[in-house]
Amino acid sequence: MTGDEVLRITGLEKSFGAVRALNAVDLSVRSGQLTGLIGSDGAGKTTLIRIVAGLLRTDRGAVEFPAVRTVGRTPGRPAIGYLSQGFSLYGDLTIDENMRFFSELHGFRRYETRSTELLELVGLAPFRRRRAGRLSGGMKKKLALACALVHGPDLLLLDEPTTGVDPISRREFWGILDRLRQDGFSVLLSTPYFDEAERCDQVVLMHAGDVLDRGTPKAVIGALTGVILEVVCDPVRRARATLADNRWIDEVQLYGDRLHVVSRSIEIEELREVVRDELGVADVEITALQQVTPGIENVFISRMKEAG
Repeated sequence: MTGDEVLRITGLEKSFGAVRALNAVDLSVRSGQLTGLIGSDGAGKTTLIRIVAGLLRTDRGAVEFPAVRTVGRTPGRPAIGYLSQGFSLYGDLTIDENMRFFSELHGFRRYETRSTELLELVGLAPFRRRRAGRLSGGMKKKLALACALVHGPDLLLLDEPTTGVDPISRREFWGILDRLRQDGFSVLLSTPYFDEAERCDQVVLMHAGDVLDRGTPKAVIGALTGVILEVVCDPVRRARATLADNRWIDEVQLYGDRLHVVSRSIEIEELREVVRDELGVADVEITALQQVTPGIENVFISRMKEAG
């Protein structure tokens, strides 16, 4: 259950020369909420997170922190934990030494108990004397997360934290995030992975600096109307070109060796017949036809098409 508004972004704009990185972005994050910025490279996700972290200045718009603790801190500015895409810790220091460094950096001298709790949380307690440079990619991400949490931040910013790590480490990392969410942490996370988007409380779909859609994963997916037929066929690009011109078909989305064919005007069985007839004439071999439940990626592709 989410609480007070921790972060409020209104009309955020940022350009780098002629490149518009953010275009009038609005966003809100509440206490205990995990919000995911979803989009491919160049969507503006990293730029937005760096602005919130105070590392970049905005050209226009406001970044506010309505509900933050102010005792012993700069008024109106929360304690922020930030995990960047690259490994930014000290490879020649041990796990313990990195934890001590970041604890003292934030003014904590008696860090032992807090450090042990965090290392146990991320599963690194047995390796605390190992040098950070010798850790696997997944372990480095976990150590960076522990260091970002050492001062008990009001808001945790994670910039593509699971990019470049193996599937097992990704699953373990998300297990840690689920525990943090249960403990009431507020998290703003960016990811290019659509399967991760569906694990967030709120998703913000971004492309080329624009927000295409936002809301809970269920609400965003539920707004996509029509039926979707998955078509496994060969050659798939000829099939895509053939089906794209049919009046009963609204979208043809390419997924590797298969297509997702969307229709908002006919039912699924009628769509099956249309696809069989069209691809039969085009001499395309069909391996499988099945109805699929829409996901975040289907919505993202649909919204991109609408945006032009």
